[in-house]
Amino acid sequence: MAWALSTTGAMASNCYSATSQGTTGPSDWQTYCWVDFTSYNNTTATSPGGQNFSLTLQDGTVLAFNLKTSGTALTPVTSPSWNGAAIGNTAMMGIAGEPVLYATAAGTTTVTISSITLTPPAGASGVTNYMMALADGESTNTGETLTFVTNGSAWTTLDQAGAISGTEYPTISGTGTTTVTETGTSTDNVGAYIIGSAKPTQVTTTLVSGGLEGFMLAVRFASVRLTTQITDARVNTADQFTYAIEATSNAAVLASGTSSGTGLGPFTTAGVAAAASVPMTLVETMASGSTGTLADYQGSLTCTNSNTGSTTTLPSAKITASYALGSLAYGDALLCTYTETPFPHILLQKALGTGGRQFSTDEFTMTIAQGSTTVASTTTTGTGTTLGAAATALQKVTAGTAYTLSETPAGTTQTDQYTSALACTNGYSASTTKLPTTPGGSVTPALGDVLTCTITNTKVAANAALTIVKSAAVLSDPINGTTNPKSIPGAIIQYTLTVANTGPDAVTANSVFIVDTLPSQISVGTSSNPAFVQGSPTSALTFNTSTNIAYSNATTAPTTFAGCTYKPVAAYDAAVRYICLNPRGTFAGSTGTPPSFQITYQAQIN
Repeated sequence: MAWALSTTGAMASNCYSATSQGTTGPSDWQTYCWVDFTSYNNTTATSPGGQNFSLTLQDGTVLAFNLKTSGTALTPVTSPSWNGAAIGNTAMMGIAGEPVLYATAAGTTTVTISSITLTPPAGASGVTNYMMALADGESTNTGETLTFVTNGSAWTTLDQAGAISGTEYPTISGTGTTTVTETGTSTDNVGAYIIGSAKPTQVTTTLVSGGLEGFMLAVRFASVRLTTQITDARVNTADQFTYAIEATSNAAVLASGTSSGTGLGPFTTAGVAAAASVPMTLVETMASGSTGTLADYQGSLTCTNSNTGSTTTLPSAKITASYALGSLAYGDALLCTYTETPFPHILLQKALGTGGRQFSTDEFTMTIAQGSTTVASTTTTGTGTTLGAAATALQKVTAGTAYTLSETPAGTTQTDQYTSALACTNGYSASTTKLPTTPGGSVTPALGDVLTCTITNTKVAANAALTIVKSAAVLSDPINGTTNPKSIPGAIIQYTLTVANTGPDAVTANSVFIVDTLPSQISVGTSSNPAFVQGSPTSALTFNTSTNIAYSNATTAPTTFAGCTYKPVAAYDAAVRYICLNPRGTFAGSTGTPPSFQITYQAQIN
């Protein structure tokens, strides 16, 4: 990764991390930022004043130093410096720029890097903990040496890069002291050491080459990499996440990435190498163009550290969208992952089976309810096979709570003209949530569930379907008369039978036959006063109160109108068990609003 430049008072310089570990590279390969010596000028570096360098790390920390050389001339080259070098061939792959200062001929060269300073960005405390790292940038063979001297802490061997073939390394002496020497003992390909010293203000490298020799300089801080992943399903297909590493002091974005496509991740990591004293905050937000919000997801953050000896406190499954890491220790190599798990969501929608609606004006109301509380609902619009407002909003619900998925007919729609089926799908493929299979069923979603449930209504074949509703009203009683009468013995009740044809077909002529069974407490007789009221739309039937109503005192209900032969002998005759009704004509079929009629008669409470 590239770092920004600081060009004030010094030659501008970049530093770069490797882009991959390589086959023999160390696990903390991303914690090194290798100085790019592209701007190295041998004439300037060998002058009395040397050459000044300055580079700004991604967290805003400025590293500055003076470089002075003597002896055999050096030149900057890319990594690997040649096809036998370890770094760049087997480890620390893809370092950009020209990070190797390379001898141009055999001989001895001394490089003094002095006046090392680190200046933190505005708002951060002083940099009190850092490490400089030096490495063999070529291969130290027989007759060649590399000597490193520091005025900081004693050198420690940080990492190794394996040879391109074999397992040989130069000998190394002086680790644990301020002077380390690598001595070549083989003419074969050899590996390379990376050594480090804490808080030096000056390091000196002496290269003795029989052929050619080179070295590399890195600043070693902490590295943080951040990515995101999604648990099996997005709430909305358009939802994407932006994850960023920010400077805690001023919220400046140091590195960021954004999820993309339909995959679940982990997505490309965003990385930062940072000074140990510069706190950072890990932030996740919803990317532009998303349909949902972070509130639709439970975001948790987990970080791991390949620096196993570190005492840095890290989050583990921390529920948050913003986490302040605080100060890190150099050598920390954090991989942090935001995991986005959808809160449970339910969408209830309508579909029509073959042929669409039975009647063009039929509509349906779909409801998601929690107990008696409606959570979401919609009523369809449209005609024929066209459905508008056919789905509720994708509703965020509570995990572990039961929700009922139901429908009711809207307007004049008749449920007996349809068969209904419910089918649900879950975007969370690993979910164990049991899904309902019939309208009116319930579901108890879990975290991660994204449910799409469809109620499909298929119209039944053409038919004539009669419905009948019976209601009663008290007209008078022996005590109160007609003023607020009560249902007490002697009270007169008016019964109303409302009959409708909900099907599209007409009923066979003269075939409507209604038998109304009377309870033992009710008497009907010559004072029944039957009346017929035509509905709207009209049933097209007629009713004669003299010939189309009859009575029965049989113990079982008569099966034909002709079987109703009893003649009441009193105004209210307790012997009447059944009232028989036979309106005449052809009962019209429905065109959306069922045609109907009403028949009323009076009875007495015994």
